[in-house]
Amino acid sequence: MDALQTLLEPLSATPRLETTIFVVLLFAAALAADFVTRRVLLRLFVKAVSGSSSAYGGALLDRGVVARLAHVVPAVVIFTGIAYVPGLPDTAVLLVRNLANAYMILTVALSLGKLLNALGDIYERLDPLRARNKPIKGYLQLVKIIGFIFAAVLVIAVLLNRSPLLLLSGLGAMTAVLLLVFKDTIMSFVASVQLSSQDMLRVGDWIEMPALNADGDVIDIALHTVKVQNWDRTITTIPTWRLINESFKNWRGMNDTGGRRIKRALYIDQSSIRFLNEEERDRMKRFALIDAYLERKREELERYNEVLLAQGRDPVNTRRVTNIGTFRAYVAAYLEAHPRIHQGLTKMVRQLQPGPTGLPLEIYCFTATTAWVEYEGIQADIFDHLYAIVPEFGLRVFQEPTGADLGRWLPEVAGNADPG
Repeated sequence: MDALQTLLEPLSATPRLETTIFVVLLFAAALAADFVTRRVLLRLFVKAVSGSSSAYGGALLDRGVVARLAHVVPAVVIFTGIAYVPGLPDTAVLLVRNLANAYMILTVALSLGKLLNALGDIYERLDPLRARNKPIKGYLQLVKIIGFIFAAVLVIAVLLNRSPLLLLSGLGAMTAVLLLVFKDTIMSFVASVQLSSQDMLRVGDWIEMPALNADGDVIDIALHTVKVQNWDRTITTIPTWRLINESFKNWRGMNDTGGRRIKRALYIDQSSIRFLNEEERDRMKRFALIDAYLERKREELERYNEVLLAQGRDPVNTRRVTNIGTFRAYVAAYLEAHPRIHQGLTKMVRQLQPGPTGLPLEIYCFTATTAWVEYEGIQADIFDHLYAIVPEFGLRVFQEPTGADLGRWLPEVAGNADPG
C-alpha cells in the first residue's frame, strides 16, 4: 500500500490528471471484472451444466439467465470504486452511483424475467402433458409485468434520489389511470384463470371460432393472446378475454372419444322406389349381409299377411318388401361389418324429409379414428361402395339434368315428333 501511495504521490500535483487516471483505472477494473465473470466463470458454469442431465441448468443457459446476471458485476465495481476516485465532486459521485444502481436494478429485473421464462421451460420439460393441459405462461407473464413495474419504480426512485415509498404512495392517486391502462391485462388474467380452472382450453386443442376466422389447433396460450394455427397454415391471434365473452367450439371431446362423425346423405330418386316381387326378393339373397334380414322379414310378413287374408281383407292391404327398405337394411349391415367404423358409438341409417332433390338417406356413424386424412378416406370408401351398389336394388341416385343429358334427349324428342 505504501508503494502504491509512493507511486501515485507525484500525481497529487496535477489533480485533473490524477482524477482521469483513477477513472480510467476504475473502468479498466470494471472491464476486467466483466471479462473474468463472463469469459471464465460463466464458461466454467456452462461446462458444468453441459455435463449434467438436469433440466434446470439447461433451461437457465438456454434463456441466458446467468449471462444477463453477469452484467451486474462491472456495475458493482463502478458503484463501489467511484467513491475512491479523488477530485470528483460529490454530485458526480452521487450521479454515477445512482446510474450504476439503476443499471443493477434493471439487470436484475431482466434476469428475473428470463428466470421466469426458464421456469416455464422447466415446467414443460418435466411434465409435458400437465404443461399442455394446465399452461402457466399467462401467470408467469403477469408476474413479469408486476416485477417490471416495481423495477421501474425503483429505477426512477434511485435516479431522482428519492424514497421508493414516496413514489408508491403517489401511485395510489393514479389507481384509476392504471386500471384504464392495464384493463386488457386484468381482463386477460381473469380469463386465463377461468380457462385453466375450468379446463376449457389446452395447447393442441382444435377449436373453431367463426367470428374471428379461427379454425385450427391451439399452439400457444399466453396472458393476453391465444394463437391458433388454422388449417391453411395461417395464424389467428385471439385476445384471451374473448374466449370467455364469446362462444367457441372445442373438438377435444372428439379426440378423447376416439371416433369422428360421418353425417352424410344419399339422395334417392323417389320415382325408383317400389315393392320387390318374389323373384327380386329371392335374388337379393345373394347379398350375404342381408340374407338373414330377408329371411326374417319374409317370415314376419307371411305371418302378418296370413292373419290379414284369413280375416277376408283385400290383398291390397298386405305388407310387402320395398327396395328402399332392403337397401337401408343393407347399408346398416354394411356399417355393422365395416372394420373401420367405431362399433361403440351411434350407428344409424335414416330417412330425412324428402324434397325436390329426392329422398335423403342419411348415414350417421363414427369412424374408428380421428385422423383427418384417414377419416376422409374411410368416408369416401363407404360412399364409393354405396353409389356403385345402389342400382342392384332397383334404385337410382337423384341428379339434376346436365348439358349432356339434354344433348342426349333432344335428338330423341326430335325423332319422335309428328311430321304433320
